[in-house]
Order: sequence, then structure tokens, then C-alpha cells
Amino acid sequence: MNPERPIVGRASKQGAIAAIEAHLAVSKGKPLRAAISEALQAHPSLGGNDRRFVAFAVRELSRHLRRLDLSAKARGRAPSTLALPEDQAIFRYALWRHEFTGADVERVMVEVGLPGPVRPRSMPDAVVREALAKAVTLDFGATPLERAAAQHSFPSWLAAALAEVTPPGELDAVLAALNREPFLSLKVRPNGSRDELLATLLQAGFPVRACGESPDALQLTDEGRAIFDSRWMKEGRLLVMDLGSQLLAGLCRARPGQIVVDWCAGAGGKTIFLADAVGPTGRVYAHDLSAKRLAEAKARTAELKLRHVSFPKEPRLDLAHTVLIDAPCSGTGTLAREPDQKWKLTPAKVAELQKTQLQILDTVARGVKPGTTLVYGTCSLLRDENEAVVERFLATHPDVVADGPPLRVWPHRLDGGGFFGARLVKR
Repeated sequence: MNPERPIVGRASKQGAIAAIEAHLAVSKGKPLRAAISEALQAHPSLGGNDRRFVAFAVRELSRHLRRLDLSAKARGRAPSTLALPEDQAIFRYALWRHEFTGADVERVMVEVGLPGPVRPRSMPDAVVREALAKAVTLDFGATPLERAAAQHSFPSWLAAALAEVTPPGELDAVLAALNREPFLSLKVRPNGSRDELLATLLQAGFPVRACGESPDALQLTDEGRAIFDSRWMKEGRLLVMDLGSQLLAGLCRARPGQIVVDWCAGAGGKTIFLADAVGPTGRVYAHDLSAKRLAEAKARTAELKLRHVSFPKEPRLDLAHTVLIDAPCSGTGTLAREPDQKWKLTPAKVAELQKTQLQILDTVARGVKPGTTLVYGTCSLLRDENEAVVERFLATHPDVVADGPPLRVWPHRLDGGGFFGARLVKR
């Protein structure tokens, strides 16, 4: 099986060692981003292409975990038969390189063969080579849902939950999109200047394209990262922001001079989007329970000299024209970037998140004045966090009504994550 997009970066012996070490850390419970960062720090001699490969490989191993383990089982090396987690990590990496990137057995053995890549280890090179060379047929299950879950490496319960909301006949496409390495999306600032900057970037040789779904959105069309060193990025003309995030923030329909509260501001991407929309005659109040993430938002807005953004401990909800609630959620719409989360998520966790989402909506609704718009959103695809939350909230708040149909951003229909958004108005 070949990937839909080229392999990112360059595979090398040292890169393979770092990737396997990071995957091993993820399998023991460390967050994927932290595991990648620590592995790269432990191998400072890796070049840029090698570092990109490491990050890509670690994401891929989490994306395709179930399928890789099925392949290992078919080759007589199921994870349960491998006593050491190091053996499991090495064999998963070897299978991924062989089956998903098309590397031949001997090339894979250069990367995983002794000495290295991690210790302890109980699988001799000959055993790994023989298992890789074995022709196998994988059993994905008897029903279409079981086959989809196994082929695309999703927990069965999560595949079933996604099947409940996915348009008929599109589940495979949704799951495949959630396993795809995402392109980088950007927002152009100031608003309305995209076409001019697009022409300039293309002339300068940057591989970018305009996104028709959002008026100020661009996407890189390859894996290059040179744009981060460009003057346009350094000057604040470009903001890294998922296309779905831009559509959700755009659902606020913020206008110059308005007061907007970004209730779950996080690292401040949507705060900046809203600040651009309301302009210097407006005001954005940003709020988040995470002091660490809010500190990042403060630093970003300060760097961009957005003086009409402030971070009060208790935002004045009663002054707001619009409140954006980008609620804490499962992140099932953004598994392409955080693939380890699908193995940590449970139905019980989703139920806990739903309670939190309803509590936030209730708090905000009680604090705003009549006529205020509430925009509730998540980067989840699950109905329990989206339509079900809105329905339960409206049932207990007769003074709030829906303002039009909800926004559903499907990851297989545009090159970005999955998002949900609903406009509500307090009467």
C-alpha cells in the first residue's frame, strides 16, 4: 500500500531510531507531540528532512496502529506474543515502512537492523526479515463497519459513532481523511488582501493556493516549511490556522466596532481572527481556563500589536454582541494532527466532555443580554458533542433559539479538519 501523499522528509537510520523511540513513548502514554519533541532533542544531529520524517513517522504509527497490529498477527508476530514493548515498536515501524511507504525489506532492515535501534530487544534481524517477506492476507472482519474500522485503524466504538453522523456511503472517505497528513492552512491578514498576497507568494515561488471556502484562507500545496522564514510570516501577514477553524470563527459574522468574547480562547488563533474582523474600533475579550495557553495568546496578540484585545479574568459577557464558545472536545475532527487521541478516547470521556460543554453554554447564556449571539463550536465530528449538546441546551433554555442550520465541516470534503458550529441567539 502506498500513501496518498509522498513520504514527508527523508528516512535514515538515525531518523528511524528517533521515530521508534518516540512511538515507544507514545505507546506508554506520553502525548504524541511531547514524545516527538523529546526524541528530536535526544538526536540533535538530525537535519531538517530527517526531523520532518521523524514527526511524520510517529504520527503514521499512531494512525495505522490497528492495521499494523493485524498485519503483525497475520505474520505470526502479534503484539501479544512480543514480550518487550521495544520489539512491538520496532516491528510496527518495519511493517509501516514496508506496507505503507513501499520500502523493500532490505531497505527496512538498514533502518531497524542491529545494532540498534532501541534496547532491550529480543527479535533477531533474521526473524524481522522473514516476517516482513511473508505474504499475508489480512482479515478485516465480516461487516462493512468492522472492515472500515480495521482497514482505517479506528477503535470499533469510534467508527460506529462516526458512522451515525457521516453522510450515507462516505464513512470510508471520512476515516481515510482523518488518517491523511494534513496540508498547512493559513489566514491572510489584513482581511480582504488574500488575492494580492497570493500573487506575491506565487511569484516568490511558494506553493500556495486560495481556498474558496473562506475569503482569507490559503493552503500550502506541498510539505515545504520555508514560508515560516518568509517576511510575510514574520510581519504577521500570515497566521497558521486550520480551514475549519477559520470557518467556525467566520460563523460569528463579527463586524467592525463590535464587542466579541472568545470564551475558550486557547492559544489565540480565533482571537486574532475576531480582532481582525472587529477592527480597532471594536473589542475582543479573550478567556480560557488554561493559563499556559492563554499566555501564548497574550504573547501572539502583543507581537501583532492588537491593542483592542484584552484578557480580563472575568469577561463582561453583558457587553458582548457575540460570544464564541470553541468548547473543549474530543478532537475527533482533527485526528489527522493528533492521531494518538483516538486510542485514548472512550465513550465515558465523551460523556464527561458533553457535561462540560453544557455547563459552559449555560454559564455564558446566563451572563449575556438579550439579542446576543452565541456561537457554539467543536473540532469534533461526534453527534454527542454537537447536535445533541445544542438540542439539550435549547430544551432547557427557552430564551435561546437557533439562528439557522448548523455548520458541518467534513474533513474529506475540504483539506482540513472536521468542525461543527451552531449560531444561537438569546431572545
